[in-house]
Amino acid sequence: MYSQESAEFAVIDVAESPDMVPALRHLLQSAGLGIDPDITHFVVAQQGGEWLGCAGLAGNTIKCVTVVAQHRGDNLSARLVGEVEQLAMQLGHFHLFLYTRPYNIACFKGCGFYPLAQWDDVAVLMENTPVGIQRYCRSLQPYYRPGSKIGGIVMNANPFTLGHLYLAEQAAAACDWLHLFVVREDVSLFPFTERLAMVRQGVAHLSNVTVHSGSEYLISHATFPAYFLKDSKLVNQTWGAIDLLIFRNYIAPALGITHRFVGSEPFCPLTHQYNQDMYTWLATADSASSPRIEVVEIPRKCHANGRAISASEVRALLTNPCLAALAQRVPGSTLMHLKMHMPAVSADKFLIQSGQ
Repeated sequence: MYSQESAEFAVIDVAESPDMVPALRHLLQSAGLGIDPDITHFVVAQQGGEWLGCAGLAGNTIKCVTVVAQHRGDNLSARLVGEVEQLAMQLGHFHLFLYTRPYNIACFKGCGFYPLAQWDDVAVLMENTPVGIQRYCRSLQPYYRPGSKIGGIVMNANPFTLGHLYLAEQAAAACDWLHLFVVREDVSLFPFTERLAMVRQGVAHLSNVTVHSGSEYLISHATFPAYFLKDSKLVNQTWGAIDLLIFRNYIAPALGITHRFVGSEPFCPLTHQYNQDMYTWLATADSASSPRIEVVEIPRKCHANGRAISASEVRALLTNPCLAALAQRVPGSTLMHLKMHMPAVSADKFLIQSGQ
């Protein structure tokens, strides 16, 4: 029988011990869960060589918490969460998030986590502080600007293209003030610091724009958990719901944002669906805590051949760079950044291919 005194906890580094992953996968599958590929560490509870449960860590997000059926209710989940929190702090992560099913809210409240955003009975995002989002919103207040039409844009800018610039210019022209957020998470070809610099340089001529360094409250699809949502369509819907609810209920009110601007998406089905979800979660869904936000979808800017400009096409061009092709797709500030930071772009062959 399990006892708190006899349980032992061990840390598994996934990169160093890939041979342990099949056993972890089997343990999670017994609870109807999968493994997200971004998990770097697991804490496992064991007794007499038997694994009783586990908890995973991906950056500052706790995932894949489970206990074998016969030991549920023994307070083992709380012990696992406590152990993985200690691990996270050792790795430098103090502000932690956790995604779970809403029926687990009471359990994780007992572990010191607080609900932040919830979509019906599908999923809830929790964090390990009752004041984290309020603290973030207070940090935004110095950037509040008065006006009857205050815009918001969220972009990854991987890299910043003429399409991103066109969207920002159109939105800025239509608003009293525009708040432009750059997604922080480093899951892109260009790291966050470079993407932020490209955006700031690219919109420096717009006098009514504030560029915000993205926060942990702007959620990247690349790191959104899928371990308890088996259907990929449901994963995408849940990501959109949680991300947009946080924007509507917290970020937009802090800055007085009344309109959310987005470029049309002719290429990526996932991004296109996210754009459509904006109408549901920002413009039409009822909310007791925040007003509706008007969604403005602007047709994507095209280059000379009539094809819509996309960051993915720019990234593809970088494998065999050509100045003339890049210049049709990115502003001069981004082109300078590429030449400074990417050896292939600044190499002699680059200038020869471009005819310069």
